[in-house]
Order: sequence, then C-alpha cells, then structure tokens
Amino acid sequence: MEFKDLQREGGVRWRLRLVCVFLLSFLHPANAQVRYSIPEELKIGSLVGNVAQDLGLDLTRLRSGRARIVTGENIQYTELKADKGTLIVNERIDREQLCGDATPCSFTFEILLENPMELHPVTIEVLDVNDNAPTFQTNHLEFEISESAALGSRFGLESADDKDVGQNGLQNYILTPNDNFVLKQHVNPDGSKYAEMVLQKSLDREEKPHLSLKLLAVDGGNPQKSGTVLIDINILDANDNAPVFNQTIYKAAVTENAPKGTHVITVNASDIDSGLNAQITYHFSKSKAGKTDLFDIDETTGKIYVTKEIDFEKDKKIEFRVEAKDQGGLTDSSKVEIEVLDVNDNAPVITVMSFNSPVSENSPIGKTIGIINVKDVDSGENGQMRCRIEGNVPFKIKSNVRNYYALTIDAELDRESVSEYNITLVCSDQGSPILSSKKSFNLQISDINDNAPVFLKNMFNAEVNENNSPGVSILTLCAKDSDENQNARVSYILEEKQIGGSPISEYLSVNSESGVVHAVRSFDYEQIKEFVFVTRAQDGGSPPLSSNVTVKILIQDQNDNTPQVLYPVQTGGSMVAEMVPRSADVGYLVTKVVAVDVDSGQNAWLSYKLQKATDRALFEVGLQNGEIRTIRQVTDKDAVKQRLTVIVEDNGQPSRSATVIVNVAVADSFPEVLSEFSEFPHDKEYNDNLTFYLVLALAVVSFLFITCLVVIISVKIYRWRQSRILYHSSLPVIPYYPPRYSDTLGTGTLPHVYNYEVCRTTDSRKSDCKLGRGGSQNVLLMDPSSTGTMQRIQSEKSILDELDSPLEVMKIYRWRQSRILYHSSLPVIPYYPPRYSDTLGTGTLPHVYNYEVCRTTDSRKSDIKYGRAGSQNVLIMDPSSTGTMQRIQSEKNILDEPDSPLEVS
Repeated sequence: MEFKDLQREGGVRWRLRLVCVFLLSFLHPANAQVRYSIPEELKIGSLVGNVAQDLGLDLTRLRSGRARIVTGENIQYTELKADKGTLIVNERIDREQLCGDATPCSFTFEILLENPMELHPVTIEVLDVNDNAPTFQTNHLEFEISESAALGSRFGLESADDKDVGQNGLQNYILTPNDNFVLKQHVNPDGSKYAEMVLQKSLDREEKPHLSLKLLAVDGGNPQKSGTVLIDINILDANDNAPVFNQTIYKAAVTENAPKGTHVITVNASDIDSGLNAQITYHFSKSKAGKTDLFDIDETTGKIYVTKEIDFEKDKKIEFRVEAKDQGGLTDSSKVEIEVLDVNDNAPVITVMSFNSPVSENSPIGKTIGIINVKDVDSGENGQMRCRIEGNVPFKIKSNVRNYYALTIDAELDRESVSEYNITLVCSDQGSPILSSKKSFNLQISDINDNAPVFLKNMFNAEVNENNSPGVSILTLCAKDSDENQNARVSYILEEKQIGGSPISEYLSVNSESGVVHAVRSFDYEQIKEFVFVTRAQDGGSPPLSSNVTVKILIQDQNDNTPQVLYPVQTGGSMVAEMVPRSADVGYLVTKVVAVDVDSGQNAWLSYKLQKATDRALFEVGLQNGEIRTIRQVTDKDAVKQRLTVIVEDNGQPSRSATVIVNVAVADSFPEVLSEFSEFPHDKEYNDNLTFYLVLALAVVSFLFITCLVVIISVKIYRWRQSRILYHSSLPVIPYYPPRYSDTLGTGTLPHVYNYEVCRTTDSRKSDCKLGRGGSQNVLLMDPSSTGTMQRIQSEKSILDELDSPLEVMKIYRWRQSRILYHSSLPVIPYYPPRYSDTLGTGTLPHVYNYEVCRTTDSRKSDIKYGRAGSQNVLIMDPSSTGTMQRIQSEKNILDEPDSPLEVS
C-alpha cells in the first residue's frame, strides 16, 4: 500500500505526528534528533523528508561537509540527496523483518558532516500496513478427548501469528459453530492473544465419535485478512481428571552461548487419576513454537535443556508455554520465562567512516584526518569501550559523539623525518575477559617546499691549468634537497659578477641540471689568476627556495711565456756597446742583463748562461743575477770589439729561453770606440742551425716561385684565349671588374688605389720594388678592333715588369694612362694598386708620400721605405746626411714631371 492510500484511508493521526516532528526539527536546527514516520513497503525513491530544511542546514553546507548517512546496519534503507537536502527510500522497508513484534518500530542513523564535524541523529518510525495475514504454524490440529471430559474443560489451541502490529495485527479468533465447544480468548501480558476451546456440552462417543471444526484468526486491517486451521477431535473413553501444573509461571535464567545440553529448568504437573490416566507427558505448546527451537524438554521428567546457541544480542528474554498431557488426552499448560544473561562474547567493531591520506606536512595540530565508528553489541560493562593509539605517533583519538571517534594530529609533522605512519588503533571493552579489536591505517605525509637546497661543502675549490680548452669541465657542484619530487629538483644558477669589466658568464658556465662548471674560454694566468664567484642552488618548489655557495677556481700557471729582456735594449738599426777600460780588474762589473718572465713560480725562475763570446776566457755571466763580469785581467792584446751572446732560460717544463747580444768595447776612450765600430763589417758569424734553416727556406721559396710562375703563365694563356673568343663573338661583352674596383661617379674613370713597398739593403745599390695589384688583375676594356692599342699595352707591361725603381713605375703608369685615354674611344678601367685612391673623382690622383730613412753606421747609403697613406710626408734621417736628402728631393721632382717612359728609364 502506498503512502497516499494510507492518508486517504484514515492516516490523519500519522500526518499530525509528522507535522509535530517537523516542528520539533525547526525548533532545534542543529544537533537535534529529527524524527520521521513513514509507512512500510514504500516504493524505492519515495520522499521521506527534507532533512536540510528540518535541520536548518543549507545545501552548500551539505556539499562542503560531504554530508552522508552513517549507519551500523548492513542495509541502508534511506539515501541522502545532498544536492536537494532530501531523504528518499533506498531499500524496501519491511516492518516485520525490521522489528518483528516490537512496537513502535523505528531505526536510527546519523547524518555526518565534516569540517567541522557534526553529527545529526535521524530516527525514522516505520508504520505498519496490513500486508500480512494471520498464519498458523500448522494447518491441522488433532485432539483426543475423553467422552467423560467434564464440562468446562479447556483445550488450548495453536496461536496464530500475524507479523503486523496494532490494528493490523491479530484481533480475534472465530470457531465454527458447534454444540459441544465454545471459544475463549485470552491476552498475554505481552499483548499477544491465544484461544482455548471450552467444553460446554458433554461428549458422547457413541453418538458422535469424531468432530471436525475450523478455527479462524482475523486481523483488524482494511481489508481484513484471516488464517484458518482445521481441528479434528477424536472422542475417547472416560478420563475424568486433567493434569495440573504446580506453578502458573516458571522463571529461569541462562547465559548466552551456554553449551548444548545445559539444564535450564524443570516443570512439574500432577494428575489425580490413576493408572494410565495418571501418566503425564510434557510438550512445548504450539503457541510461539519458534522460540522453543532453542530448547528441548524431556517428555517424562519435564526437564528443559539448551539445544542451540543462545545469543543475548538477539533474545534478551524467551517466553513459551509447556503442556502436561495425561493418557486420557486431558491437558494443562503453564508459562515458562527464561532470562538470557549477557557475557562478553563480542569484541568492539571498528568501522572507518572517513580517512584522509595523504596529509600535508604543514597540517595544523588538531586537524581531523579520520572519523571512526566503534560499536560493541554487548551490554553493560561488556559494551563500554576505551580506544587508544599504539606507539609514539603524533596523533590522538578522541570521542566527539556517542560511538564516534575523531583521529586528529597531535604534533607537527615533518615528511623529511618520517614520510609515512602506520597508525594502529586499539579499542577494548571493559568486560571480563577484556576483548579488543585493532585497526591499522597507513598515513602518507605529502611534501611541501620547506627545505632549501644545501650544498655539500661550505665552499668549493678547484684548479685549472691555463691555456685550457674551451668547454672543459672544471668541477661539479652538488646540492641536496631533502624535499621530494618537484620540490627537490635542484637547478644551479651562476650569479652575475663583473670580472675585469666583463660578466663572469663570458668566462664560466654552470650546467643548470648537473651543476658541472665549464670553462667558456681559454684562461690566461697572466691576466686572471683566480675566479671567486657565487652559485645559487634553487629548487623547483612554489615559491622556490635557494641557497648560495662560494666557488673559488685557481688558474694554474703554465710555462707559456718566454723571458723578456729589459736590459740591454736590443735595437734594430743602432749598435749599443758597454765600455770596459783596459785597466779593469778581475770581477769588474761590465753590465747586468735584466730579464723578467710574466709566468709565476718556478716557471719564472730565470737563469743566465753565456752562449757565445768573442773571448770566453774574459767574461762570465752570473747564473742567478745576470751580471757580466770579467774573470781575468784585461790586457792590451784583447780586441776592442767583444760580442757576447747570453741565453736567459726559465725553469719551466719545458723551459723557454731568450737570447740577448751584448756588445762590449774594451777601450779607454770614446773616440777609439767610434773609430773601431764605424769600420765594423757585417758580422759573419752564423749559427749552424740558422744556416740550415735559411737553406731550407730558400729551397721552399724557390719551389713556390716556380709554381707561381707556371700558374701565372697558365692564367695568361687562358685569358688570351678568352679575349680571342670575345673578339670573334657577336655577343655583348660583360666586362670583369676586379674586387673593390667601382666607378662611383659614373664617368668611366674609377678611383685608384696603389700600394708600393720599396726596401733597399745595406749591401746593394739596387732597390727591391714590390708592386701590389688588387685582385691580381689588370683590366682594360676597349674596342676589339683596337689591336694596336692592345699591343702597346702588352709592350708597356713588359717594360713595367723590368723596372725596379718606384719612380720609374709611377712615371710609366702616368704615361700609360695618357696614352690609353688618347687612343681609345671606349671607357677605360685602369688598374690601380690597392690603397691608392682618387678622392676627387677627376682622374688625377693626389699623391701622399711617407718616407722612412735609416742610416746605418757601416754604410753611406740610405734605406728608404716608400709608402702612400695618410696626409703627411715624413722623413727621418741623420741630420748630417745632406746627400741623401738631395737625392730624395730630386727623385720627387722627377716624379712630378709628366714625361715619357723613356725619360724615366
């Protein structure tokens, strides 16, 4: 039957009760017990009530608190719709299955909310509907009654069982009309009803030996339901007296879990008849026969024994009736009440309602990480519990609500010390013996970025040799972070710093992942001797944490620098001599060779040795100080000109050395020295090794010269063939412009660039002339028919190649330009040597001369280096060299005259 049908058929009282419950729930919105009444057998999904409204909770709180129903029952009859705040039927509710005969019938559960934890008890009363008809355990009863049975004799009938209660339960028994028996109904103290047949008219076996009656049991529901049982009565011969029990009620007690065969109580009845009619047998009454399944009765002695295990949690008190029957079929009945005594046979049951794992290591003290329900179905002290946590762990258990415990954090957590906990909860009752249960939880601690990376050393030191290869690994930095995952991922960062005006990143780099320090460039100890910088180790947390460490890298010196002679100064064109008087004694300090080595350590330890000397017996060199001293008395026979070759050598591996030549004049006056050194011929002493290298160089140069000559001839032949092809071709000519040749003004005359280098030796009256030609090509574009002009140019080139004077070259060049322009009607691309430019674009080149004149002491001739660049004419020479100045001036005048090549020659 549905809920609407029940309202329509008289559920006014139920509605009033429901309204009262709703009012009570509104008056106590928090932590108040809400009670609903619903009929049994409602359809799944039927509405029970709006629990959010009745408890005064909004839907947001239900969702944020993860509202849910907690119940210790195996079946969850209702479901909470947290999004609507309503309770609906989740499972079929059978009141008879749920409560049996108990009335009123209800079940209770809690609605659990978290953060903060709230527990709201909800009780649902299940109203009975008439869904069960009265039933008899058997459908057939047999009686044997003596015909001499006295009027008023009672015969107990089997009680019907109706699982419904109240108005829907068993209401009446109806016996089919007959002449001999009437029905008497009785009510037990527990409210149950049973019936007896009472003999109202004597039986006559001869008249009617057998009677068949029908007993009908009806309930008070609408529509009314009923059950029937057939009664067969066999009429026996006379037995005038029925057995009689000596007690109306028998009471006993038995402990639960009593072993099979345990004696509970003995019932006793007597019959004043004699003989067989006085023999009595004992039987359990058919009324509530289901309860007697736990016991057995001795038919002869009336002793009652335990036959099955008795559970206090199911039956706290057992009642049933016992019948005494004589041989004549007369009976009497008595009630037996057995109280079941509880024993501590149930350990606490631990149920985890919620458990949060992992938890962050920075969780506050007092935070709830789990909710546990603990129940013990025993009673009294057997059901009283204590819970504790085993071991020394930073957690505690406390009871907030009946049977509910909160597992909370009791101390600060540190994942780096302990990353997980095995929490063991022990709950014990107070019975005897004590029973306990354990529940273990594995709690993982999640990491937060609370630890900065830590370097393994307070300072890192390393050494690297100078002249290292770029990219070489110097050292590896290592930092550890005790966090985990991304929080422990360490990156290495080089802090910015200036070294010599340049950022340190131009010298060193740090691999961000491995911490390996690499050299970006090759180091020079003489420039930088050490690097001191800071490297930061930063983890990948949010926000990131970091720590710094100082790194010191020392540059190790290598012997990569030769000693440098500071004194005596070696000049290229003049000769410096130290004077030693002929009266000098032994140990006379002639001079001191002063040298330095920019290396350090033993690489800079210098030693001095005398390699060559005009007279080795006259001078010696101090090994450590470089002092040149006489080792004997100077005599008149000693030559005026003394030449010493001193080697300065460092102590490196391998060692490096430098050579210095010291000229010593053994004389007493300066004029004597000048006269001797003015006639000093060219030094003819050559080192044997130097001679070998000069010969080898001459051979190589000769080979290269011959090779270049062959290449030049091949190129000339190729270009001549190309000119012939162009001459006979009718296609347009694409001229070739050597690199850096351009006609900037569009006039056909290109800017000109010349480079001349002229060197004269001291032992020759001839000049070496080196003529450089940009792009190594001379280009002239003209009419192909101008064969005569081509011949003239070729002849002029031959003349030009034979000249060895820069003045002659310039003269020939100017004459050739005028001739080409005169005879050719086409634009001419003349050849201009590099670095010689026509800045005005007029075709006439401004000339800039630089002269460098050096006069030697052993020749009257001048060495002239003739170059063109800049805007100055510089002449450096001996003021007494008037002849040289005149020669240079005359050459300059000749150059400025526009004349023919013949005049130049």
